[in-house]
Amino acid sequence: MKYIIIILSTILVNNVIFAQFLGICPFIGTSKKTSTAIGMGAAVIFVMTLATLVTWLTQYYILKPLKIEFLQTIAFILIIAALVQMVEIILKKISPSLYTALGVFLPLITTNCAVLGVAITVVTKEFSYGGASRILNLGESVVYAAGTAFGFALALIIFAGIREHIELMEAPKGMRGVPIALITAGILALAFMGFTGIV
Repeated sequence: MKYIIIILSTILVNNVIFAQFLGICPFIGTSKKTSTAIGMGAAVIFVMTLATLVTWLTQYYILKPLKIEFLQTIAFILIIAALVQMVEIILKKISPSLYTALGVFLPLITTNCAVLGVAITVVTKEFSYGGASRILNLGESVVYAAGTAFGFALALIIFAGIREHIELMEAPKGMRGVPIALITAGILALAFMGFTGIV
């Protein structure tokens, strides 16, 4: 039940884009077409989940024992960049067609603040469950990261679908392009706030 609550809360209630406002740059930049939004969402799901696993292990098995937690942000950024490069190299060798489809999105993930934000959140923020407040363990951290990544992908795909629809409609001249996209994102954020009472 604990994992279901984590997944629902990260996807719907505490969505990384609509509630925490992390990852807005790739959200606005890659959401013009649904196909690119799906590609970016899939790449973020993989990288965010793997990065959280590696950074959690790094925090508790290297940084804390050596008492060098002050290097956390630098270490996490290097880990995320290395993972993105590793994924890029592996995809290029194993599946060139998938690498071509995701090629432009993979480097963007390195600069996606949502990936770093989740990695830091799971090792520093205390979460309440069952009346007790504590840091998430490894399994909960990975589920939290996967749920957050799925929430990012869901927001990206919904927003891309709406933007494709808006392109076909007649908007006032001053509202075309980015202004209508930002208003739409704000309305979506309000809609996602409606899920707050669920979990």
